[in-house]
Amino acid sequence: MRIAHVVGTRPNFMKVAPLMRALEGDDHIEQLLIHTGQHYDRRLSEDLFHDLELPTPDVNLQIGSGTHAEQTARAMMALEPAFELAQPDWVFLVGSTNSTLAAALVAAKMGTPLANIEAGLRSHDRSMPEEINRVLIDRISDALFTTEPSANENLRQEGIDPRQIHYVGNVMIDSLERYRSKASELDVTKMLGLDRGEYILVTLHRAHNVDSRERLADILAALGQMSAYHPVVFPMHPRTARNVKRFDLEGGLASLGVLGPTGYLEFLALMECAGAVITDSGSIQEETTVLGVPCITLRPNTERPITLAEGTNQLFNGDLGELADVALEAVTSERRPHRPELWDGRAAERIARIAREALANHRTRRGAWEREGAKVPTL
Repeated sequence: MRIAHVVGTRPNFMKVAPLMRALEGDDHIEQLLIHTGQHYDRRLSEDLFHDLELPTPDVNLQIGSGTHAEQTARAMMALEPAFELAQPDWVFLVGSTNSTLAAALVAAKMGTPLANIEAGLRSHDRSMPEEINRVLIDRISDALFTTEPSANENLRQEGIDPRQIHYVGNVMIDSLERYRSKASELDVTKMLGLDRGEYILVTLHRAHNVDSRERLADILAALGQMSAYHPVVFPMHPRTARNVKRFDLEGGLASLGVLGPTGYLEFLALMECAGAVITDSGSIQEETTVLGVPCITLRPNTERPITLAEGTNQLFNGDLGELADVALEAVTSERRPHRPELWDGRAAERIARIAREALANHRTRRGAWEREGAKVPTL
């Protein structure tokens, strides 16, 4: 069985690494890694392959940035000949990016079975491009692996056959557990002159927060207020950096500890030692839950409700003039690490076991069909 893994953005790499590792060593499974190049900054892409012990991609399509339509279309046009050449038996997808949607559409139209490794997550907010991607990808997937109970319920309500749904846990946490100690050895906080639990870590990249001059200016002003009490460390996403320059807001960075895009290990070390994290990322909500770090998500909703019900995450969509007070209170709150069910660092092992069982069943059926002289169908 030939499996093609498709990745395009930073969180995709963190999710596919443990899965590829779990499937290694099986003579009956061949793996291909296809990188669409949606993230092409060196620190957002190339360095992560080293940090996560990922092999060099078999294919790098280098689609780059653009509007949602441009990016999705370019990815589809590049993926179709890649799939035709590779002839995968399955396409494994992670995340809800434009690259993921493109791969799902191309594979489905070619009749190639799809496995979605992070299925069923819903913010129920169609204004988010990722939400549209999630719904469409799940609808055409053949195997849907879920991270939390709400995802199972979402899929059932949408009419997905329960036999296609596999509750396996969170591969993002697999990577966190594997590299947590290695990240701490870097001693990043010492190099930056930071004290554990005394700084606020910020990461922002979503259009809602960074594509409006007024909102981005208000966020920077709130971060400036926080910096009077606690250092604010701000690894800046390329999109955010471009907009800060475009909107002439560089002055709002004066009191902040601005960094370029950081490597996975460096960021993990910064996150674990932070007093609080302010973000609009989905995956960081999950990681801070396991690390026990207070997380403030600058969004009106989340597709990961378990981080609110059981974790350290809280949503903030109010007056940005009040954000500093919320953040300062979070820094002084009690750290309470929590592991939702099956967030144990072994989700990829469970996915690999299901894949191997499916392959074994297929080989058994194939042998019977061949003995009977019947045409052997594909998976």
